[in-house]
Amino acid sequence: MFSGSYSARFDSSGRIKIPEKFRSDLEESFGKDIFITSLTNEAVQIYPWPVWEKLTCITTQGLLHLKPNLRRFKLQVNRKGSRNIIDSKGRILISQDLRDKAQLDELVEIVGLDDHFEVWNKDMLDQMLDENPLTDSDFETIANLAEKDE
Repeated sequence: MFSGSYSARFDSSGRIKIPEKFRSDLEESFGKDIFITSLTNEAVQIYPWPVWEKLTCITTQGLLHLKPNLRRFKLQVNRKGSRNIIDSKGRILISQDLRDKAQLDELVEIVGLDDHFEVWNKDMLDQMLDENPLTDSDFETIANLAEKDE
């Protein structure tokens, strides 16, 4: 659903405008309700609320208290994360804590990753991709995954 990459700028209040293509697809398919968090502190992830609910629904079966790693995951994403609504101008507020953790400056890159998108410090994203280029083995693994989905 979300693909491509777009540059954006934070305003003085810590808001960024969601790229129009992402926004129209998001609102048409899921509405304006989103969840904003950081899974690794490298970037900020933005999930449509229904996608986030599906991703984290395993706790509805009572496993949260029995699985320490699941509990740590929930603590991590909910400590930094928050449920938000896209405003009438297509903007979202990303907390100062999340911006600091992901080292997000005024200019950022918004990258689509199918069912969600991520906000990256452009220089850090470029460095990470340059230092870890895809290999032939990576492409083979991806091709094998695609074959399993067919």
